[in-house]
Amino acid sequence: MTGPAPLRIAVLSFAHTHAISYVHALRAMPGIELIAADPDGASAPDDAPRGAELAAELGVAYVDDYEQAFAWRPDAVVVAAENSRHRALVERAAAAGVHVLCEKPLATSVEDAVAMRAACDAAGVTLMVAYPVRFAPAFRDALALVRSGRLGAVLGVVGANNGKLPQDRAWFTDPALAGGGALVDHVVHCADLLDELLGERPRSVRAVANGTLYADRDLQVETGGMVTLQYPGGTVASIDCSWSWPTSSPTWGGLTLQIVAERGTITVSPFAQGVAGHDAHGETWDPVGADLDGLLLAEFVAAIREGRRPQPDGDVGVRTVEIVKAAQASAARGGEVVALR
Repeated sequence: MTGPAPLRIAVLSFAHTHAISYVHALRAMPGIELIAADPDGASAPDDAPRGAELAAELGVAYVDDYEQAFAWRPDAVVVAAENSRHRALVERAAAAGVHVLCEKPLATSVEDAVAMRAACDAAGVTLMVAYPVRFAPAFRDALALVRSGRLGAVLGVVGANNGKLPQDRAWFTDPALAGGGALVDHVVHCADLLDELLGERPRSVRAVANGTLYADRDLQVETGGMVTLQYPGGTVASIDCSWSWPTSSPTWGGLTLQIVAERGTITVSPFAQGVAGHDAHGETWDPVGADLDGLLLAEFVAAIREGRRPQPDGDVGVRTVEIVKAAQASAARGGEVVALR
């Protein structure tokens, strides 16, 4: 008796560094045929390898452009291109009847995000957004505890998603390609967790941001910010989204949530566990625990095979883009409160 046909998945672009771990996760899964295309890699002003060179390093089959990738007739694609290039690739996939996992943020404008969701809905294909932190066991445990009602209502949440300045992918600080700086890069992960935790959309957003960090580099995007969200149920949440970790740090940074409820508090710190040490180059840090990118890809693949809608879906992607755009508008107006309609 034969099993199901292999699932054919194309990774579109290596622009986002998570594409590397996505390839590793997919290669480790049974019943997956995998190719990659990164036509913009050769011209990217990046220090790290991309394109055919990186594909060879990862041991994945490579094609020269996206047309060849779609001619291969994939069942699904993983879009890991620069943020402003997501819409064209997602709409191309929808037109071909291909399921999509799109890197965060879904788009650089609310209009683009809504159009991408509409295209996938009309085509009857999956649109999932790459928010791996919601699969962290620490967050799942906290979510279950809050939903059990034992702690009462959530009064406030203090979120932080800090990290290094993304130096080996220059597009992260290109306002046209990224759509912004730290507000874009780091708000969305916490916004996704809050979306799942609280089950409601914020009523208003307030943000401040500046380029004080790395001011000597004359970057055209913000490098630090603080966002405050007010929810209809009364919860107030904040997100510190700065690129504040030193370049000498042995790890990229870390995300935490401190949840304050009526009858207790919870601290969620998915990246706190690891093995610290030193080598010839200085400090080292090897994380231990669940492979969150692997869990994300497992949900995507399982949803396709089972014919169901995965989470986080395109609706979450749109809502988190709305928060980012409201935060950018607020910061541009000196911290004015922006209502979400």
